[in-house]
Amino acid sequence: MKQNFTVRHGALDGVEAFLSVAKHRNFRKAAAELGVTPSAISQAVRTLEARIGAALFTRTTRSVGLTEAGERFFSRARPAFEELIAASETARDIGQRPAGLLRLSVPPAVVPTLLEPMIASFCQVYPEIELEIVASGEFVDLAAEGFDAGIRMGDLIAADMVAVRLTPSFPMVVVGSPDYLRHRTAPERIEDLRHHACLRLRRSNGSVAPWRFAKGNKAIEAIVAGPLIAHDYPTLLGAAIQGAGLAQVPSPIASSAIEEGRLEMLLSTFAVTSPGVFLYYPERHQVLPKLRAFIDHIRSQGGDASRKQSHGRQA
Repeated sequence: MKQNFTVRHGALDGVEAFLSVAKHRNFRKAAAELGVTPSAISQAVRTLEARIGAALFTRTTRSVGLTEAGERFFSRARPAFEELIAASETARDIGQRPAGLLRLSVPPAVVPTLLEPMIASFCQVYPEIELEIVASGEFVDLAAEGFDAGIRMGDLIAADMVAVRLTPSFPMVVVGSPDYLRHRTAPERIEDLRHHACLRLRRSNGSVAPWRFAKGNKAIEAIVAGPLIAHDYPTLLGAAIQGAGLAQVPSPIASSAIEEGRLEMLLSTFAVTSPGVFLYYPERHQVLPKLRAFIDHIRSQGGDASRKQSHGRQA
């Protein structure tokens, strides 16, 4: 049979009073230490003794001593109570200043473009924060997996999350290498993609993502085919640079390769706009200082590009 180890309501009432009296062997000194009246201390101890079912003190007009039950209770309650106080102080400390472990779940694509430029400065400014970045394309339950926050593109974040904008909106671009395009006619229409090797992304839910476009005010999803399916954009980008095919990726991760001539941008007239990248976390009445420090730091590093905008609820 499963045992119930839940502490009864009020089970700790009177313990602090008992420990103070046991330490001083005096009710008045215990009252002075705790800032209450001697009668309040006496009542708290009597209530504790009644709840336990044993006398904890022997009292005379001149002295206060511990019974055998009191000695045993004192020997085990004192270290437990001190540990409880220490735990409370540790939690309060983390709740009042930037400190402790900060765990973030992020897609691999944002690490080199968004996080790497500010990691060193963040660690220098906040030496008491341990920053853990878990780069994965998988969506996780932040609370269940012990994460403080996640980073994702805005259209992928649930509406019940608090979200903070980290980047402006950006287009999703189709790119191909000069080597790939040297032997093929560059696509000019969305329909032309059926004649090309298109590198595709598998979503965290297991489905292969279609390529998305905008034609005037009309949203279009194109089902494409090709030799490679990957779980993250950096892999698709690298394969496109090597000439494996065309890829549709966020423009920020492709911009340097385009500027260097390693990739060419295609079908730009039909590019669909992503709302941008956001940091998100479950709604709380108070954001812990370690997360607030990270949000403020990444905003300061990004300038106007990282100004706050809510998705669902505002931070």
